[in-house]
Amino acid sequence: MAISMYNASVPQFKKMLGNLAAILKKAEEHGTAKKIDSKVFLDARLFPNMFALTKQVQIACDQVKNGLARLAGIEPPKFDDKESTFAELQERIAKTIAFIDSIQPDQIDGADKKEIKFSIGEWKFEFIGDQYVLTWIIPNFYFHITTAYNILRHNGVEIGKSDYLGG
Repeated sequence: MAISMYNASVPQFKKMLGNLAAILKKAEEHGTAKKIDSKVFLDARLFPNMFALTKQVQIACDQVKNGLARLAGIEPPKFDDKESTFAELQERIAKTIAFIDSIQPDQIDGADKKEIKFSIGEWKFEFIGDQYVLTWIIPNFYFHITTAYNILRHNGVEIGKSDYLGG
């Protein structure tokens, strides 16, 4: 029995965004307890040419909302990328989850053969729906979630694999 595109992606996106929200909450609490300015975490990066924590969270959310919207043939919500606090990042995650909840399974499952074309800057991309989910959205989503986790772990936030994977 084959698993649907929706079931292979959407529930996991929601779960991991919830886990990301929980990790961010732990980071904020850690900073408060240790008297560390939240900007230390929000602006942290693993390497100078990598994006900071805030951007990692923004991109993880964008992968999901833009990807699912393309598959469903609907307009994604627009976010301004102006988050500068943990509370604003939590709000972005919540808005992304609310958008995910508005997508019906038949909007995604029926898009497995749909042509998906988009540009990011000068780069142009072309996919077929199932390839788009499996080789673009999912890997990029996990990359940015993992990088956010690693930034916080590297900066002393007491989180572990169980926080990443959730309960």
